[in-house]
Amino acid sequence: MQSLGERIAALRKARGMTQEQLAESCSVTAQAVSKWENGLTAPDISLLPRLAELFSVTTDELLGVHRAETVAVDPSAVDVSKLLLRVRVLSEGGSEVKVNFPFTVAELLLKNEKFLESAGNGKMEFLKELDLRQIVLLVRSGVMGKLVEVKGADGNLVEVWVE
Repeated sequence: MQSLGERIAALRKARGMTQEQLAESCSVTAQAVSKWENGLTAPDISLLPRLAELFSVTTDELLGVHRAETVAVDPSAVDVSKLLLRVRVLSEGGSEVKVNFPFTVAELLLKNEKFLESAGNGKMEFLKELDLRQIVLLVRSGVMGKLVEVKGADGNLVEVWVE
């Protein structure tokens, strides 16, 4: 199992950041970051949300808490009006696009074919690659959590969550 320091080092390197850059972003010294990564100390608890934000992970993920990625629930017990559809696209170069909207909006988008046709223009091109109809069917049948994780030929990682 990876330690917090090892996770910080791995996430920092994946973002192409130096210890100095991470230190500056957290208002600490590079030596402090080095001590975190070597397991000599740990970041102050107040820095965890900032670190999670910098690395585009949740604080749970930063701390090594793994939740069930996909679960099945009784569809009649789910109030879809309270669900959130989260789409995250991470490019190989480190840029990121996050789209979070109510699940009911996804259902409305399906009815708007012009929206789906125009999704290829601009930052929402990834929507063309997703089968939103299948996602809606999965959620309506009681599947929750991480529904899609795809790494494209261009190196982009696309994740779709319903929570």
